[in-house]
Amino acid sequence: MRVAVAGGTGAVGRLVVEELTAAGHEPVTLARSRGVDLVSGAGLEAALVGVETVIDVSNRTTLGRDKAVSFFGSVSRNLLDAGSRAGVRHHVALSIIGVDRVGHGYYQGKLRQEEVVRGGQVPWTVLRAAQFHEFVPQTLDQMPKPLAVVPRMRTQPVAAREVARHLVDLALAPAQGMAPELAGPREEQLVDLVRRLLRARGERRPVVPVRLPGAAGAAMAGNGQLPAGPGPRGTETFDEWLARTVARRG
Repeated sequence: MRVAVAGGTGAVGRLVVEELTAAGHEPVTLARSRGVDLVSGAGLEAALVGVETVIDVSNRTTLGRDKAVSFFGSVSRNLLDAGSRAGVRHHVALSIIGVDRVGHGYYQGKLRQEEVVRGGQVPWTVLRAAQFHEFVPQTLDQMPKPLAVVPRMRTQPVAAREVARHLVDLALAPAQGMAPELAGPREEQLVDLVRRLLRARGERRPVVPVRLPGAAGAAMAGNGQLPAGPGPRGTETFDEWLARTVARRG
């Protein structure tokens, strides 16, 4: 099967491409480096010729609501419109657990993405997944030293590789609308994960937990980013992922 991967050069997209290839399918990477601009739509229709399914893992790192809503809305509309004209039969989008409960800007963009997908003409599946294990170093590395100011957040992190594998499984099955949420094997506190990452790196850096203000902060500190019901669960714990990652770097 010919499957297009929007954002196929990104951290998750590369894993999706690898999983598709390993399963004997033909991935088509949709990215600027491959001549496709997802925001403007340039090059998209030509790239979707012969594609049966689209997996959208495109991303823009921003906390601003307007930028996030504009990006995810535009990309989703372009993918769905071009996909409909090209005869795409299934559109799979990756979202995040809690986008409807945690109201910060980036999540508003993911909500817009879900709205556009639901309103499109291509049969669809949306997978809400928990934060990846990889989210922890990304969060830490964005913080200016010497302190690590970490928001209080409950999460059930999952390995990005397991998310990619699950997305491929969904893409090869019939469209199902909102899929059961995917999370990792264990509930964690983000502050604890950051501390464990620092220890594994051998870094001495004070960790300062903070509760973000307002309803978004309350939702993050509560159950706003935990799965709301039963669903598939990854098997690799954060500590297993961390040991594997540190060993690979060593």
